[in-house]
Amino acid sequence: MAENIKNRIEKELETAREACDTAGSTSQECAAAWDAVEELQAEASHQRDKGTDKSSFETYCENNPEADECRVYDN
Repeated sequence: MAENIKNRIEKELETAREACDTAGSTSQECAAAWDAVEELQAEASHQRDKGTDKSSFETYCENNPEADECRVYDN
């Protein structure tokens, strides 16, 4: 899935560059094409974040429960 969205982003980047070259960098076509690129990049970021709910510290403690900084004290 990640490879598919990367390919779509590359295709949209090419489309945006062409639209800006053809219609001009201040045209609505150019702006719309770059909006499409930004939306795909945001979706890719969302997909990456969705898979990693744990912070780096939580992952570290999961892998190293004996580490001093990972100890939990109940009072």
